[in-house]
Amino acid sequence: MTEFIPHVINGEETESAGGARFATVDPWLRQPWAEAALGEAADAGRAAAAARLAFDEGPWPRMGHAERGALLQALADLIVANAGELAMADTTDMGKPITDALENDVPRAALNFRFFADHARLATADALPMDSGHHAYTRFEPAGVVAAIAPWNFPLMLETWKVAPALAWGNTVVLKPAEQSPASATMLARLALRAGIPPGVLNVVQGYGPTAGAALTSDPRVDRITFTGESATGRAIAASAAANLTPVSLELGGKGASLVFADADLRTAVDWSIRAIFSNAGQVCLAGSRLYVQRPVYNEFLERFRAAAEDLRIGDPKVPDTQVGPLASEEHYRKVRAHVESVEAQGGKIITGGLGDRGWVVRPTVVTDAPPDAPVSTEEIFGPVVVVHPFDTEEQAVTAANSTRYGLNAMVFTENLSRAHRVSAALRAGTVWVNCFFIRDLRAPFGGVGDSGIGREGGNFSREFFTEPKAVVMAIRNREGRG
Repeated sequence: MTEFIPHVINGEETESAGGARFATVDPWLRQPWAEAALGEAADAGRAAAAARLAFDEGPWPRMGHAERGALLQALADLIVANAGELAMADTTDMGKPITDALENDVPRAALNFRFFADHARLATADALPMDSGHHAYTRFEPAGVVAAIAPWNFPLMLETWKVAPALAWGNTVVLKPAEQSPASATMLARLALRAGIPPGVLNVVQGYGPTAGAALTSDPRVDRITFTGESATGRAIAASAAANLTPVSLELGGKGASLVFADADLRTAVDWSIRAIFSNAGQVCLAGSRLYVQRPVYNEFLERFRAAAEDLRIGDPKVPDTQVGPLASEEHYRKVRAHVESVEAQGGKIITGGLGDRGWVVRPTVVTDAPPDAPVSTEEIFGPVVVVHPFDTEEQAVTAANSTRYGLNAMVFTENLSRAHRVSAALRAGTVWVNCFFIRDLRAPFGGVGDSGIGREGGNFSREFFTEPKAVVMAIRNREGRG
């Protein structure tokens, strides 16, 4: 174990104040591959102070959008140039198949910076002429210091989803990655410095949520908190932020429903439904973990779906043709294993899949006959486990899909255009995909309702969260010089 993953605070790579470290484990080998600095409250405080100073006195918030944007574009170029190293960091940290990391996560990370650099530069504000002889206009000024707390399932991609808009609008950032996946965050901070982003603008603190994370979210020097992760942690962060009235954006858990109607193209429905639940070993908040299939095509769909699940290649995530790797940690594996082992006791039936034959692997698992109120049908498992239910009418499908405390996303498969619009409108979800999955336009709002979170990010929604919108009202003088 030779690698060391430090904090990056005020442009310097540093140990924790107390010198403590923690091991980060390769989930395929189930062995430590590196040590990371174990951040405590003092380290979170140092990072918040550096970000505060960089915001209050540094050049970053005072640059024009074009100047900041050029530096963010340079950072995007460096992400592309270092794609192999960044992808391998996430693969080694949390078991993401290397091909997915190279083809999806790293390009999207670069795109996040390119998009928000351009969006900030090209965004327009409102001009509001008034009948009273005044003229009002809006300004979008940076909010200040942003605490960005990222999850372990898409480390680099979701780190940059938070950092890119925050920086593009002139804020400074303290990034706290998940302890299961610390490496790519430190790499990102190094690349930011190489790109010419000033010290203190992007800081990284490693460590655990209850210590480093909690200190960060309760720090009065923090002006915004953006978090992606489980709902229970989101509640704790919201409670911590409330003491300082710090605005939060929380993208939390999900239990996504896929509705397959009898008129759907079954090849399309099977292909996207497989990706929706088994990509990244099901460790996706947007996973389509509840499948509702209209009864006339239920048996045919189920057989095709089962066969496709069994064809997925399971193995070492560092091998390019692997499609399903291990779960990210032993703790998470134990959670998912408990769900799988309890399916029959809940009244369900596993028709394919189950526990793997090595390590922290769970095979793509398809469950039928589970009662709608069984835990496997209602709780976010966050693994490669899907429950399939038949339905008869459109109304039944919508009612079943909405019978959850989550509301992050849903999918609809139908060739009927009117039904697609009608059902999409009726579903209680932040995003509805029709005949597809995981297609994103970064201008569109992203977030959920209920236990799936608070707020939206993306495009103008990110601008409004990461800035303090201001109204300026000007008196227009008449020819005599009076207002």
